[in-house]
Amino acid sequence: MRPMINNGEHLTASQRMQMGKELRQKVPRNDHAAWDPPSDRRDPVDVLLDTEKGRLPELLPIRHGRMMVSPLTYLRGAAAMMAYDLSHTPTSGIDVQACGDCHLGNFGFFATPARHIAFDINDFDETLPAPWEWDLKRLAASFFVAGQNNKFSDKACLGLVRICAQSYREMMRELSAMNVLDMWYFELNTDLIISRVKDEVGAKMIETAARKARRNIASYVYPRITSEESGHRQIKDDPPLIFHITNNRSWPDVRVLFEKYRESLPHERRVLLDRYHFEDFALKVVGVGSVGTRCGIALMLAEPFDPLLLQVKEATSSVLEPYAGKSAYDHQGQRVVVGQRIIQTNSDILLGWVTVNKSDFYVRQLKDMKYAFEYIEADLDGLSRYARLCGTALAKAHSRSGDSAMIAGYLGKSDAFDRAVASFAQQYAEQNDDDYQAMVDAIKEGRLQAIEGK
Repeated sequence: MRPMINNGEHLTASQRMQMGKELRQKVPRNDHAAWDPPSDRRDPVDVLLDTEKGRLPELLPIRHGRMMVSPLTYLRGAAAMMAYDLSHTPTSGIDVQACGDCHLGNFGFFATPARHIAFDINDFDETLPAPWEWDLKRLAASFFVAGQNNKFSDKACLGLVRICAQSYREMMRELSAMNVLDMWYFELNTDLIISRVKDEVGAKMIETAARKARRNIASYVYPRITSEESGHRQIKDDPPLIFHITNNRSWPDVRVLFEKYRESLPHERRVLLDRYHFEDFALKVVGVGSVGTRCGIALMLAEPFDPLLLQVKEATSSVLEPYAGKSAYDHQGQRVVVGQRIIQTNSDILLGWVTVNKSDFYVRQLKDMKYAFEYIEADLDGLSRYARLCGTALAKAHSRSGDSAMIAGYLGKSDAFDRAVASFAQQYAEQNDDDYQAMVDAIKEGRLQAIEGK
């Protein structure tokens, strides 16, 4: 975020907050309440097919099978469709480094380099500078759809969204009052979260999440996903989700990939990486929206039981690019890594990027004390607490690159924006249901192939 200057002088936070407030005259907060699809809105199945060009065709039926499980899993995989839709909604004109695929499943707990457990956004495949409203509206819609998935009433689902939006608004105002460095270093670690939780049940929920995160490390997972073959540790095959590569058609030379990835790391990180040697590599299907891209896991060893697991993931253009403009980075892996470093307070120290055979990739640790909230099984109280946490984390993320004072001024102190976003989320949930049904119909008609249960 560049400092705002007027007549050669930097504008103060209070001046920028007033400017944000004045933006309401141009784009009233109530304007965000409506979802009015354009008359020539694109067919959701066509958009889905467009996003799959260049992916591994043998894996696409798995993607479709995962998306057809429910409207919620469809929403997770339909980032491109919602990006198109969000581009037709009003915005205040304030950009941030957006997540680009901001739904409730893309947040979680993980270990910082200082080995604290923190909560933050954890998926950056679609990150790009874009309006802050796009992230918040996608997150809001995902909470409404998740509430429906868990059989909550519409009233309860609206409540979830309003909690999420309220926490975003309140956190943004709090951050706008901080000194720049204090805001930049602000971290949602578990100690801070617990200190802000007002009830014992909520505090125990955070403590449980931290405990589970600390157990989820490479040395714990390593014996379960590997076996010894001819004196070497090897990743276990579990086709079609985990399998070794038998030809060069679907994947570049792995050793060349890692040599080039090493060059993207700062020199002190190369010293760390060089303590390990490459042992094995296998392709691994992950997520929903990412299925079909080239994604794999590498097993690195320092000693027989001192492992490092790295994920190598193909990076393509962000789904926001047609509407927000091209990235400043030609390399899509670098776009993802830089975006993650901007959004997260503390990022993985082994983040890097590489190009092999004209394909861009980024690399990160696979298991490093990571834990995702189990929102599918959550009751209303649990999902409400999670909504508050996600809204808070999103505001923290946006404040690092956007003008928090202007956004806070635009949002104001009342719940006007909260109610508007809740209305949008409810209407978009209906649109999502229609799009989900269109995909299911396309599968029944043979236009799309799907494998269920994978």
